Amino acid sequence: MAAPGNAEQTQLQAMEEEEDAGVEEREMESDEEEGMGVENSEEEESEEDDKENEAEIQRLEEQLSINAFDYNCHVDLIKLLKQEGELLRLRKARQKMSELFPLTEEIWLDWLKDEIRLSEEDSNREKVYELFERAVKDYICPDIWLEYAQYSIGGMGSPGGIDKVRSIFERAVTAVGLHMTKGQTLWEAYREFENAVLSTLVAEPPKLAEYQAYIDFELKEGDPARIQIMFERALAENCLVPDMWTKYATYLDRQLKIKDLVLSTHERAVRNCPWTMSLWKSYIQALERHGADHQSVSDVFEKALNAGFIQATDYVEIWQAYLDYLRRRVDFKSSKELEELRAAFSRSLDYLKQDVEERFGESGDPSCVIMQIWARIEAHHCKNMQKARELWDNIMTKGNAKYANMWLEYYNLERAYGDMTHCRKALHRAVQCTSDYPEHVCEVLLTFERVEGTLEDWDTAVQKTETRLNRVNEKRAKAAAKETNMARHEEEKMEQRRKAKADKKAQKKSQKSSRGGEKRKAEQDEYQEDWNEKSDEYMETDTGLFGRNAPSGNKAAAGGAKHAQQGAAVAAQRHNDDQPELRDESCSVFISNLAYTLEEPEAKLEAVFERCGPVKQVRLVTGNRGNFRGYGYVQFESAVSVAEALKLDRTEVGGRPMFVSPCVDKNKNPEFKVFKYNTAMEKHKIFISGLPFSCTKEQLEEICKDHGTIREVRLVTYRSGKPKGLAYVEFADEAQASQAVLKLDGVEVEGNKISVAISNPPRRHLMDKPGASRPTGETAPRQVYGSRGRGRTQLSLLPRSLHRPAAGKVENGTAADRAPPSSSTDGAAANAAGEPRSLSNSDFAKMLLNK
Repeated sequence: MAAPGNAEQTQLQAMEEEEDAGVEEREMESDEEEGMGVENSEEEESEEDDKENEAEIQRLEEQLSINAFDYNCHVDLIKLLKQEGELLRLRKARQKMSELFPLTEEIWLDWLKDEIRLSEEDSNREKVYELFERAVKDYICPDIWLEYAQYSIGGMGSPGGIDKVRSIFERAVTAVGLHMTKGQTLWEAYREFENAVLSTLVAEPPKLAEYQAYIDFELKEGDPARIQIMFERALAENCLVPDMWTKYATYLDRQLKIKDLVLSTHERAVRNCPWTMSLWKSYIQALERHGADHQSVSDVFEKALNAGFIQATDYVEIWQAYLDYLRRRVDFKSSKELEELRAAFSRSLDYLKQDVEERFGESGDPSCVIMQIWARIEAHHCKNMQKARELWDNIMTKGNAKYANMWLEYYNLERAYGDMTHCRKALHRAVQCTSDYPEHVCEVLLTFERVEGTLEDWDTAVQKTETRLNRVNEKRAKAAAKETNMARHEEEKMEQRRKAKADKKAQKKSQKSSRGGEKRKAEQDEYQEDWNEKSDEYMETDTGLFGRNAPSGNKAAAGGAKHAQQGAAVAAQRHNDDQPELRDESCSVFISNLAYTLEEPEAKLEAVFERCGPVKQVRLVTGNRGNFRGYGYVQFESAVSVAEALKLDRTEVGGRPMFVSPCVDKNKNPEFKVFKYNTAMEKHKIFISGLPFSCTKEQLEEICKDHGTIREVRLVTYRSGKPKGLAYVEFADEAQASQAVLKLDGVEVEGNKISVAISNPPRRHLMDKPGASRPTGETAPRQVYGSRGRGRTQLSLLPRSLHRPAAGKVENGTAADRAPPSSSTDGAAANAAGEPRSLSNSDFAKMLLNK
């Protein structure tokens, strides 16, 4: 039992605790009341801040409307909008500032990060890419490039995503990779990206380009075993690549020189790529180099002749390689080997004339290189100048007498192994026959007489050279005068066209001004006439000489008179020149791309095409003044000749490639397209621009021949024959064309700096593509214009009731059924049958009145 004193003390303690609890409770209530008051005051302060910020934003916007170039005002506005969370207004403010000022790195990064957070979908990534592209153009900012590259990694899964990321990294390290403090970060990020990509790849066989890179690396290292195994791996997967076989065989010939390995590799090469002449040529030389017997070399050569090379020049080169081999066998003391060499030369000439020319249409040796080599061997080794002269006479009769370099080559041969009499005779004949460089030949003759001739010989040489040069200058003057007259005629034509166009425009303007008070019906009549006129013009443009006739219909008075005059002129021309009663498209071909200045075109074309069969007539298209327009038709006696004539497509006539195509009536086949344009990259062909206008085909070939085997050289000219300073040169393969681009780009030719690139023709318009027809009425209806023509705004001012539904079928820009009904009964029958009919002026008026 507790003592009384303890009980009282316990009771007092309990009362004190109760009082303390009450005080704490009252303090907590007081604190809650104070907290609520603070919260209310904070909310009031926040509302006041928002109002102040909004007022400040409006003030800044008003200030920018007054002075848009206040930089600090732009910065303050962007900060306030970002603070307020006004995303749309913030984007607009940043956009306006970026249009006026280059943004700092901090502003760009804030903007980019905001846009990245908002653009989570893949469809919006392109917009962010565009924003990054704008950002990297303002300043050199490593952080922006790093952010750009890291953002692009998120799109790796899309098509071409890895290539896009790699491209951005490449641009980034190019732009800021040398930055002293931050460039390292970009390189490390790029390395990490490539390591991540590499870890996900599955090992695949290397491609041809990768093999070539490996081979080049091993060739620099010089380990024969590694080089050989690398070549063998590459050829196992690329056995039909001639360049790879050539590279391998060249390495074996020059480095290893092991007979069995070399010869077996050459044999494998020609078996895999028998169409490649250079491989056969290398094989023959390898057999000779390693001492193979004569029969083995001859057997390989005979196989080469039957391999089926793709061009005539290949056969010339393989014959040259074999004849070189035979010449090296001859000691010129034994008649057996010499007679075999002469027999081989004779056989080569017969083979080129018969087999090769029959297959390719040319011998492949227009300069008679094989005959020149034979003549030099006869003169130098056999001391048989009589045989050498006979060979050179034969060379000159094959169309080479007009070239100065051929005569000088013959003169040098006579100078070295002949006598002065034949040298003088050769130079005198050169002066009379040379047409390309007569001045040079005349100078050589005069120099020869200064050294070797008498006074009488000198007088004779001077007289002949002066006479020849006077004749050449007269011919050149006539040609220049003719060209001047042609240019003047062209200028007169252009002036007449401009004058006629100006008169027509003035006439239309006066007619429009006089129609101000006319009624709506008159406007509809004019609209119908204008529509018909434009349709007729469209048809005349689309149809050619064999196109459809212009449809009947209402036409404007001025336009009708003009078309009537043109129609009469064309009709007269066709009646006089074409002889329609004798025309037969099945026996004809269409020729074009000929020069306007072609002399005696009818006779030249008949001579070109008579090899295809008997020519019945040549129909040339001429202008109103009778000048040749550069195209026409050739009609044969039989349709069999047409197939042979088509093989002459791209044949050079008068310095331009002549286009030969089938003759098709567009009434029966309106979608037929004649020409096909190559719009893809031609990797074996180079395009040269900036050439001097005086550059000739021979000069350009001389410039390019050191960089590869040239198949064709084509100078681009105007239709008048004047050069454009452009050219195309086709090489045997892509590697040679690439080498020519590297070596020739930027070279000066006669003071002009030329540009050289791989041929990559621009894409043609849809209507220029082969097989592309004009859009039909259902897919792309023809747009027609009102009585006032085509307005600037392109707004249709025609009432909706006058809009006609598109016809079911449109051909050459006009409705399939254009003829108006003869009566209302016919029109009703046509409508009942579901066929559209043309609306007359009265129909338009009724429709307007009904509205």
